[in-house]
Amino acid sequence: MLNSRTARRFVSVITLVLIVGLTSAACGSDSIRGALGQNDHDMGTMGQDGATEMMGTGRDADVMFVQQMIPHHGQAVVMADLALDPKHQASPAVQELARGIKAAQTTEIADMQSWLKEWSADETSGDMGMDHGDTGDDSGMGMGMGMMSDAEMTKLESAQGADFDRLWLEGMIVHHDGALMMAAGMGGSGEDARVQTLITNIEQSQAAEIAEMRELLAQ
Repeated sequence: MLNSRTARRFVSVITLVLIVGLTSAACGSDSIRGALGQNDHDMGTMGQDGATEMMGTGRDADVMFVQQMIPHHGQAVVMADLALDPKHQASPAVQELARGIKAAQTTEIADMQSWLKEWSADETSGDMGMDHGDTGDDSGMGMGMGMMSDAEMTKLESAQGADFDRLWLEGMIVHHDGALMMAAGMGGSGEDARVQTLITNIEQSQAAEIAEMRELLAQ
């Protein structure tokens, strides 16, 4: 089991990478790189070096990544269930996305839970929980990984129709962005090929879903 200090380091580096990534998406990556005086290669190298230094390597990195990703996936499944609940009157396109997200991430959660058992590791690192988001405790997953806050989830749960679709798509895009940043922060730090395969699957599937969700928002 990882100690709380190592877990907090993981949260810190992923939060830093996520802030840069989300700011780039909102303001334009060229302007951000220009302000920092860096190119893509420089930023990628900095992110990987920082992640490796702060979260460690090998089995410790694998365990920590999985412990963080399970509750992250868990919230995506909750959001998918909301979209599939008839009372929210989600559009067919959003429901189709939700079904795919739920199926994929439920399977991945089961896989990750089995790996932790195999590694004799707890499902949480001690600092992390299933909280929806920003509770004022910077040791939790919080907004730094794209998690929806309690207030945002409450607002989503009370929405219907077009309003629900918009809130759901916007929230899931940020949520997916968080997963992509977590995957990028992990890089090649771990040692288990199954974790690396999961990271590749997350990067490919969630990037494609983000593109689809942005198209739906633009309609």
